[in-house]
Amino acid sequence: MSLAQTPLPSDPAALRALAASLQSELTNVVGIVAEKDREIAARDAELYAKTLHVEKLKAQLAALRRARFGRSSEKLERGIEQLELLIGTLEADEAQANAPREAITARSESTKFRPGRRPLPDHLPREEVVHEAPCACPQCGGMRFGRIGQDEREILEYVPSHFKV
Repeated sequence: MSLAQTPLPSDPAALRALAASLQSELTNVVGIVAEKDREIAARDAELYAKTLHVEKLKAQLAALRRARFGRSSEKLERGIEQLELLIGTLEADEAQANAPREAITARSESTKFRPGRRPLPDHLPREEVVHEAPCACPQCGGMRFGRIGQDEREILEYVPSHFKV
């Protein structure tokens, strides 16, 4: 007999016990659903990676086919055959995976890789070093020097027990 067809008890304590048991069952079901969602997400990510790998191999194969009639076309024939075999096995593996396909969300703009180094923290002590020009030019003996430009760099230096810039 299902729970929907059973008569509800009229005693308030029995009703509270029934509600507590239903809540515990619900939390168990929610935990199982969350675990299944994690498994599906892992399978989707693996499937996405394999699809990208297959696409990369297809692009390589297309490049090799374009170069087939070049100077060293005999050497390329073996490479083309190997790539075709590898793509065939990967596509067969992908066809066997029966995981549902869901869209993989792209990384947000804030997490994209930006080349270059992040600035050094402001709390580090800083030391400024200025290299002055010599008094006379060794080649021509001239005495007039003018500043051409200025080059600023931050170099992280380790001094035992602390850092400085």
